[in-house]
Amino acid sequence: MQLPSEAQLLRIFIGEADKWDGKPLYEAIVMQARQRGMAGATVLRGLMGFGAHSRLHTAKILRLSEDLPIVIEIVDKPERIQAFLPELDRMIQEGLVTLETVNIFAYRYDEKTLRKEEK
Repeated sequence: MQLPSEAQLLRIFIGEADKWDGKPLYEAIVMQARQRGMAGATVLRGLMGFGAHSRLHTAKILRLSEDLPIVIEIVDKPERIQAFLPELDRMIQEGLVTLETVNIFAYRYDEKTLRKEEK
């Protein structure tokens, strides 16, 4: 079953080595989003990238980096995203945050439909 709606996509760009309260920053952000009951979060680990200082971070064997790019994506209602931004401001020392309006098509499991298809 498809449930279309409008939401916001919060995209957070940080480094793998970034920390918050002794643990990886990406983990702290995802756990904070979960505690707030947000719709969902995904952490993506980049193979290569650079940021404000133009320092190259790469996963190539000869130039193994311990600070690969990390992107955290969170999709939720605009008011929930807006309420989360002050928390990010507190947690992120260096990085980039983008926000965009998105159309979502959420597919949900529907037992009734599945039973009809099995017959």
